[in-house]
Amino acid sequence: MTLHQNLIAGEWVGGDGVANINPSDTNDVIGDYARASAEDAKAAIAAAKAAFPAWSRSGILERHAILRKTADEILARKDELGRLLSREEGKTLAEGIGETVRAGQIFDFFAGEALRLAGEVIPSVRPNIGVEITREPVGVVGIITPWNFPIAIPAWKIAPALCYGNTIVFKPAELVPGCSWAIVDILVRAGLPKGVLNLVMGKGSVVGQTMLDSPDIQAITFTGSTGTGKRVALASVEHNRKYQLEMGGKNPFVVLDDADLNVAVEAAVNSAFFSTGQRCTASSRVIVTEGIHDRFVAAMGERMKGLIIDDALKAGTHIGPVVDQSQLNQDTDYIAIGR
Repeated sequence: MTLHQNLIAGEWVGGDGVANINPSDTNDVIGDYARASAEDAKAAIAAAKAAFPAWSRSGILERHAILRKTADEILARKDELGRLLSREEGKTLAEGIGETVRAGQIFDFFAGEALRLAGEVIPSVRPNIGVEITREPVGVVGIITPWNFPIAIPAWKIAPALCYGNTIVFKPAELVPGCSWAIVDILVRAGLPKGVLNLVMGKGSVVGQTMLDSPDIQAITFTGSTGTGKRVALASVEHNRKYQLEMGGKNPFVVLDDADLNVAVEAAVNSAFFSTGQRCTASSRVIVTEGIHDRFVAAMGERMKGLIIDDALKAGTHIGPVVDQSQLNQDTDYIAIGR
C-alpha cells in the first residue's frame, strides 16, 4: 500500500505509516499516512521560516495563479475527493462532495483576493505629511485542523495564509490525513515554491506541541476542542504570537409554543444529525416550552424512526442541505457513521 509522506522543505519524507481506516466500513483501509516526529516538525518550521522572505515578496499574479489552479483541480475532482472525504471522515457521500466543492470555492475566492491586495493613503493632520497604510504578511503560520470538516477547514485556513504572503506549517487531525494530503499535493503541483507549505501529519502531543513551543511560529490558527484551544492560547501568550481559536460548544435548540411543529422538528433533526452530528454548532440539547412539548416530543420520535445509520457511501437522502442532487434518492434519510 502506498505510503503518503509528510512534505518538508518541498520534499516528501517520512518512514512508518499509520493506516487510515473508513469508520463506516472498517475493512476499508484508505492508505498509510506517515507520522511525523518532533524533529520533523522542527524541520518543517525551519523550512517555512527560510521560505518566508521570498514568498512574502512574491508577486500577486504568482499567488493568484497557484490558488486558481488549486481551485480548478479541486472542483474538477470533486467526486473523487468527496468520496475520499466520506471514506475517511464518515459523513454521507453527498455531504462529502458538497464540502469538497466548498473547499474549491474557497481557493477560488482567495485567488481573486490575491489580485485585490491594497493599502490606503490618507491625509495627516500635519501639513505636507502623508500617511500610508500597507498590509504585511505575519510570517510563519501554524495551522491545526480538526477531523469533522477535513477539506473545508484546511482550505479556509491555508488559502488566505498563502494569499497574503505567509508560509505555513500544517498539522491536520490524525484521524483524517487523506484530504489534507490531497490538498497539499495539489498545491505543490500548482507551482507552490519549496518550503512555503509544509505538511506534518501526526499526534497533537508530538507535532502540535512542537509547534506551540516554537518561537519561530508567528501565528497559529486552531479549530478543535476547548481544552486544547486553551493550551494553544496559553502557549501563544508565552511567545507573544497572534492566535485564532474556533472551539466547541454546548448548543441549545429552543422551541417555543408558537413554532411550526414540522419546521421545528426538521430543523432539530438537521441541527443534531447533519454531518454525522459532528459540528461545533450542532445542537446537543433541546429546550421546549410547555405548550408544545408533548406534540414536539412525539413528532420528533416519529421523525427519528426514519433515520438509518449506514455506510457513508450508500446512496440516499441525508439530513441537511443538498449540494449534488444526483447523489440522492427520495426513499430514506441516512446518517453515516462518523469519527
